[in-house]
Amino acid sequence: MAAIALTFAFAGDALAAEEPAREIRLNQLGLEVAGPKRAMLAHPSMTPLPWTLRDAKGETVARGRTRVFGDDAASGEHVHQIDFSGFRKAGDGYRLTVGALESRPFAIDGRLYGALKADALGFFYQNRSGIPIEARFVQRPDLARPAGHAQDRATCFNKADERGQVWAGCDYTLDASHGWYDAGDHGKYVVNGGISVWTLLNVHERAAVLGRTATLAAFADGKGRIPEDANGVSDLLDEARWELDFLLAMQIPAGKTLELPVEMQHPGPAGRLVLTPVDASGMAHQRLADEHWTALPTAPADDRETRYLYHPTTAATLNLAAAAAQAARIWKTIDPAFSARCLDAATRAYAAARRNPEIYALGAFTGSGGYGDSNLEDEFYWATAELYATTGAPEYETALRASPLFLAGPSTGGKPTGDISWGSVGALGTVTLALAPNGLKPAEIATARANLIASADRYLADAASQGYGLPYAAAGYPWGSNSSILNRAMVLGLAYDFSGKSAYRDGAVDAMDYVLGRNPLDRSYVTGFGARPMLHPHHRFWARQAEARYPAPPAGVLSGGPNSTSMGDPVAREMKGRCAPQTCWSDDYRAFTQNEVAINWNAPLFWVAAWLDEPAD
Repeated sequence: MAAIALTFAFAGDALAAEEPAREIRLNQLGLEVAGPKRAMLAHPSMTPLPWTLRDAKGETVARGRTRVFGDDAASGEHVHQIDFSGFRKAGDGYRLTVGALESRPFAIDGRLYGALKADALGFFYQNRSGIPIEARFVQRPDLARPAGHAQDRATCFNKADERGQVWAGCDYTLDASHGWYDAGDHGKYVVNGGISVWTLLNVHERAAVLGRTATLAAFADGKGRIPEDANGVSDLLDEARWELDFLLAMQIPAGKTLELPVEMQHPGPAGRLVLTPVDASGMAHQRLADEHWTALPTAPADDRETRYLYHPTTAATLNLAAAAAQAARIWKTIDPAFSARCLDAATRAYAAARRNPEIYALGAFTGSGGYGDSNLEDEFYWATAELYATTGAPEYETALRASPLFLAGPSTGGKPTGDISWGSVGALGTVTLALAPNGLKPAEIATARANLIASADRYLADAASQGYGLPYAAAGYPWGSNSSILNRAMVLGLAYDFSGKSAYRDGAVDAMDYVLGRNPLDRSYVTGFGARPMLHPHHRFWARQAEARYPAPPAGVLSGGPNSTSMGDPVAREMKGRCAPQTCWSDDYRAFTQNEVAINWNAPLFWVAAWLDEPAD
């Protein structure tokens, strides 16, 4: 089905009529032979209904009765669940029927996610800054484009922001021409870049530590679609290094004093902040972005806005410290010089954050997102964990043990870290301590793993409470809800790694099933995969819906997904108050709160697809 859907969705006119929705919803990519097999049906019946599974010849191969879940607040439906996990025969063309209702034909196969993991990683190359996107590395010729911001050199913003706050600027420029565009705009962000590159690197580090040779081989040199495909280094690491180069370039040179807002401040009536001269050496700028939003659509090479470095923050500095420390240990034998450069940047950034622990993203700028964060204990813990795992230095161990988040999981531990997101990165530190070789006592490493497993248990409990069976429960769905679900799937995957308990793998499959079509909209939220894939992301270059001379998106791009809590775009405003949380979504390029794409959303999609595609032990 995936290959058929890819042709349907992206050949010829991207605005062609789409496949109609079906009442029986399941993963539109298919189901695994040995994995769980569940479909969902919205039906008013209060009693179980008979279902039948037929093969491509129309012969009945399994039958049973639905389980009545009942009213489901997240979907707004009365839900029946169909479980045929006991059927384990590979094949294509299977169909489920319930009375007169029939599913689309679907496959049951041993491994389903090889193409998805490759395309999800390809997303990052196609969002690179500072390099042409070549036709030989992309899925269609129209996706090629000239380099955007080939010389991305900028000085500090030195004007009044939208509240009238005048920023002092700086006496230097930085060349940060590499990196990935963050989302649908042309900004590049250190906060958000950190978690995104960490997630990609964790795929490599986990596979190396646990001996998952198939995953390492899948991304070996020459396997990817990138220019660095013949340099003797993993193509996954090459892609991550493009972003690491950007993060390193955003570090402030030694001996620089900047006027910055110290401590959390609330602008007064005139919108003013108190700026204090501080030693900013080693800190990282929050972002490099345009002064004003570019129009949609605008190809990166056509961006004519003035670009600036926006003031450094403690959060950005700790993102740099964490990602660079992680990179230092991964590249230690691959490229010792690069490893040393990363470790030097990480230690200087960490020292700068300790020196300036409360510099927040407080400006009001018109051409980029803020990524403001008022609680930085999770960033401090994450960065400390990465530096300790890399160096074993006692000063990092002391700081690590002093953190209230020490060894905590997202929902368990002394002080739970909260679910993984760009603004909640504490669990990343615990994952590193649970996975990467380090100097903690074996019992402490076991505690880190136990806390991640206990959090996975919480996610499974959430799945049992949901009509659509996904490991996520919330009264309202946030901006980027699909990434929230997939980050939970990552924790479930690690819990399976640490315990071998099949329920955790099944929970990760449930998350992917939801994203790929087992949802009340009968939608695959990934371009190019499934019968009803997302087609029209909010993106300034993949903007065929907005203007015919721009391309439709490539395959492997994840939509942010349903958003019932931040409905600020023109499409979402019309839906506000009239949609159940899982249905507050529209496949419309104008719906930036629902259908934008982002590096920190595609990163967990890649992680989970790569994890699910591993052959059985």
